[in-house]
Amino acid sequence: MTATQQSTSGTSSDRVRFILDGEVRTVRDVDPNTTVLNYLRETLRRTGTKEGCAEGDCGACTVVLGELDGDRVRFRAINSCIQFVPTLDGKELFTVESLRAPDGALHPVQEAMVEFHGSQCGFCTPGFIMSLFAMYRSEPEPSKARINDILAGNLCRCTGYRPIIEAAEEMYRLPPHGGNGNGGWTHSPYSASGDDEPSAGEREMVERLRSIERRGTLVVTGPDLSGGRRTYYAPTTIADFAELVERYPDAYILAGGTDIGLWVTKHHMDLDTVIYLGDVAELKVLAASQTHIEIGAAVTITDAHALIDSHFPDMGEMYRRFASPPIRNAATIGGNVANGSPIGDSMPGLIALGASLVLRRGPESRELPMDEFYLAYQKTALEPGEFVERVRVPLEPSDRHFRTYKITKRFDQDISAVCAAYCFRLEDGRARDVRICYGGMAAIPQRASECEQALEGREWNESTLAAGMAALDRDYTPIEDMRASAEYRQMVTRNLLRKLFLETSGWQGETRVIEGGR
Repeated sequence: MTATQQSTSGTSSDRVRFILDGEVRTVRDVDPNTTVLNYLRETLRRTGTKEGCAEGDCGACTVVLGELDGDRVRFRAINSCIQFVPTLDGKELFTVESLRAPDGALHPVQEAMVEFHGSQCGFCTPGFIMSLFAMYRSEPEPSKARINDILAGNLCRCTGYRPIIEAAEEMYRLPPHGGNGNGGWTHSPYSASGDDEPSAGEREMVERLRSIERRGTLVVTGPDLSGGRRTYYAPTTIADFAELVERYPDAYILAGGTDIGLWVTKHHMDLDTVIYLGDVAELKVLAASQTHIEIGAAVTITDAHALIDSHFPDMGEMYRRFASPPIRNAATIGGNVANGSPIGDSMPGLIALGASLVLRRGPESRELPMDEFYLAYQKTALEPGEFVERVRVPLEPSDRHFRTYKITKRFDQDISAVCAAYCFRLEDGRARDVRICYGGMAAIPQRASECEQALEGREWNESTLAAGMAALDRDYTPIEDMRASAEYRQMVTRNLLRKLFLETSGWQGETRVIEGGR
């Protein structure tokens, strides 16, 4: 059976097409499990992109993708070590080699790094440059706190970061050099008049990207090391996606790849059939009504962040610490929810807020409260052929108190030892509609039902707090691992409840992270 015969409705292709240095590149007969990093280094011999951790932590492999966003191009840094080659289809790829002009002139990012001695051994430098390049193309002169956030996904053992941060501030003051003959992407994205009109180079990029837009399902088949064949599907409609998931119930559903990518690079798994949801327009819906926020399964953490933060600042702060910007640019809330990890940071907050999931199988959908979705360790209520279509977060009542706290060994880019979330109302001084959920305390994200009952309807005072803290000991028998002991986790759950009490009972001390703080 050919790739075209295997496809769902609409046109299909067995070619991966993307743009590199202004030219369309076509890839055929590639193993769909091949990472972008390995393809760059081993096939294209672009060795500026480095392999460090192979799990999206160190940032040495950072590249930038340009994607159509209406009439503009969105630039995003990603970790190439955990992204698969077929996900490049329809995008423009930038590597550190892409930045230098044909005459040898450096991009302002590179020039600033040289001027401020932002490189020593040089191994991590290309990744830093690409993260800064994405910021240069997307944000006019960000604050130092924002620069620190952007660089949180790039690790360096030599410079101490100060000269790199100084270079990030200086690069905006350097004059952009002439284009490299492929659309002028060395130019600043901002016009000379200072308005937000796209530059001539960006307009050229838009036209190039439109020239490789795909309407139907991409089907890529390629050889594996044992001589077999693997298949990758990338539909563009939810009907085609649902049909494929129903047809291949044992396939791996790929969203951002920030978890599945590690199955290949670290666990050496063979993903024989992959269905990618990142090109399905209906799964990218992100909207707020008077009653709910609707988050499609393909919406990235980056895209969801601003909307969620506007309604629930604590969730916004948690997502800023969720991972590095390159991970947030790829990871999806739907993927974080669906993989069922007991330490996923999205789930406690969403469960405390009373979120529900819309699950779909074929043309049929059903809605399930999120706290009923997790059955056992990495076991969910998904039936064969079913997938998470979207997350629904209620926005009322407006008088509720909501807090979520992430406890880790370091501030940035660390997996939670405990993630806690609380939601309740104070009515005549009494706690009402109490919902509490902890991650990292059990095999699943689990509500603290005993604690909820101990608080519900009682006066919000020290006596009630003591009863709630005691009840937490009945709710959980904590897990113990390299991140924390069971005893520490139990103590933290109690102390976080006290932290909540202090913040919501009129105590004036500051216990929360503030903008730009650490």
